[in-house]
Amino acid sequence: MKLSISYKHVDSQKAVEGVVERHVEKLNTLLQSYSPDLLQLHGVFSENPHKEEHSCVLNLSMPTGALHATGVGANVRTSCKVAFKELEAQVKKHKSILRKDYEWKRKRPRVRLEEAAS
Repeated sequence: MKLSISYKHVDSQKAVEGVVERHVEKLNTLLQSYSPDLLQLHGVFSENPHKEEHSCVLNLSMPTGALHATGVGANVRTSCKVAFKELEAQVKKHKSILRKDYEWKRKRPRVRLEEAAS
């Protein structure tokens, strides 16, 4: 996965790097079916001084589509965790749509033969 992260008005970049690496490894396990050269993750960490909050914006480009997630929190680490959690949920949903899981879901419960005979 190609990773590019930029920081805008963020002081502590080293505190975030460990959290980002852990979440990127988790994303790599979710996206094993894709070639690593075709995946691109762009992240932007920024601080809003007026509201005293931090935001993290993530864009994941895949061959089957692009996903976008935003996280806002009191500090940089919480915004990072929120954004990656949202992105992971989107990846799981995207993969289930590609697998067409909705077609395999049972519409109604199965009736057992014993219950049908009585």
